[in-house]
Amino acid sequence: MHGEYKEPGHKLVVVDLEVEGDRLTDVQIAGDFFLEPDSALVRITEAIEGLPADSHAADIAQAITDALKPSDELLGLSPQGIATAVRRALGHSIDWDDIEFEVIHGPVVSPMVNVAMDETLVEDVAAGRRKPFMRIWEWDSPCVVIGSFQSVANEIDWDGMNRHGVTLCRRVTGGGAMFMEAGNCITYSLVVPTALVDGMSFKDSYPFLDEWVMEALEKVGVKAHYVPLNDITSEKGKIGGAAQKHFASGVMVHHVTMSYDIDAQKMLECIRIGKEKVRDKGLRSAVKRVDPMKSQTGMAREEIIDVFLDHFAAKYGASRGEITEADIENAVERCATKFDTEEWTMRLP
Repeated sequence: MHGEYKEPGHKLVVVDLEVEGDRLTDVQIAGDFFLEPDSALVRITEAIEGLPADSHAADIAQAITDALKPSDELLGLSPQGIATAVRRALGHSIDWDDIEFEVIHGPVVSPMVNVAMDETLVEDVAAGRRKPFMRIWEWDSPCVVIGSFQSVANEIDWDGMNRHGVTLCRRVTGGGAMFMEAGNCITYSLVVPTALVDGMSFKDSYPFLDEWVMEALEKVGVKAHYVPLNDITSEKGKIGGAAQKHFASGVMVHHVTMSYDIDAQKMLECIRIGKEKVRDKGLRSAVKRVDPMKSQTGMAREEIIDVFLDHFAAKYGASRGEITEADIENAVERCATKFDTEEWTMRLP
């Protein structure tokens, strides 16, 4: 049984093993990492030998940690990374190559319908009615999309919202508010089996799932990186942020919003942003627009999206997919029963 894992920022770890009587045996750990002293590899291997075959990644990582000495130096690998490679060898954790993906662009629908599809399409993937996918949103009206755990009163300035005709909806994932006008940002949803991030912490799963977009950003001239937990930034400042939700069905949604060309003044009139947030977002009262993607690339939004779609498809062998009328009708119905209800929107007034 064979498993491989390259933790973001680390080296490749390769694990080969067998299972006898529900226990791990014949464990071998290899890779292009660095480890001192050599005896540490023996202790790590012995820590894994004999563990139950159904051990969780956290239990495997803890067994490895317990076997290490304070003087051991692990360069390019970690107990968590080794544990993930073990889980992959056992078939509990999967890799990108194990997934047959689709890439989807649009369609143009309301922001709330996009939010609803982050739930309804997840259900379709879990039921086997749709392949896992990466979908770039398009929307037709202004909206503030707040995180699942945000308070409406703390985040929303209703005077500004009403003045500018901006609506409100609450999404299923955590994180901060998104100020969305047609064409002002680039948002995508990645829907995958949670087994893809099996054994990873939330902190590690973010850059792992967005490795492809970091490469795509570099193609359009933006050198971006992650700032834990969920911010994407460049040498010229913050670009966007990510959020996730893991569903009991074994499927998760991971989505990212990146600012293309935002009317900062309008945003500040609709969203209550405290001093700490203003400092974090790099905003000042005199700033009229927040346009990191536009200014750093010099490209039209549509051109950037094409690069994203093409790069994801090439990297993961994804085919082109589409959202059907039935998909939209299902999402519209979910809006009526959940996302457009006061019970959901105002659940944290």
